[in-house]
Amino acid sequence: MRGNKSKDTKPELLVRQLLRRAGYGYRLHRKDLPGKPDIAFVGRRKAIFVHGCFWHQHEGCRRASKPKSRLDYWRPKLERNQVRDEANRETLTERGWAVLVVWECETKHPAALAEKLRAFLEGEQGA
Repeated sequence: MRGNKSKDTKPELLVRQLLRRAGYGYRLHRKDLPGKPDIAFVGRRKAIFVHGCFWHQHEGCRRASKPKSRLDYWRPKLERNQVRDEANRETLTERGWAVLVVWECETKHPAALAEKLRAFLEGEQGA
């Protein structure tokens, strides 16, 4: 697990690249915000989390497979991630922030993801 990064992952770098191409400026990993969102738009009060499908258990995604061994270790670990993610999203929402979660599998379709990001940042969709 040491090789699993929490910052600057391939999916996160792709999202950042799409945002830069579209002309959006942002801040990274704001420690003063709950959950340290991967990307924050302070002026717009919008935050983006880029989640790995396995680590955050993306429902319905084939990449979110459940481990077959050491369930006593993995099940609580993955459940804690989900509980923490939900708490961070709720806290940000209570503070007046809009939150978007981008899943690792969504980065396989950059054009659709770029449109989703634009719609979120321009206020055309909710959290």
